[in-house]
Amino acid sequence: MTIVWNDPVNLMSYVTYVFQSVFGYSKEKAEKLMLDVHHKGRAVVSSGTREEMERDAQIMHSYGLWATVQRDS
Repeated sequence: MTIVWNDPVNLMSYVTYVFQSVFGYSKEKAEKLMLDVHHKGRAVVSSGTREEMERDAQIMHSYGLWATVQRDS
């Protein structure tokens, strides 16, 4: 799974925009994930093969977001 972590830099509206643009999420889903990042410190934004997760993490990095890949438990 790809996890996006909270950071002190990016605006909540920008994080919502990135989730909508990259993953095609609805505004509601993107906002829920953004609020998870903001309040819980992290959110799982995608899951799939290791290659897909690494690609998604790299895309998040290209948008300036802090993301990591973690094996599903």
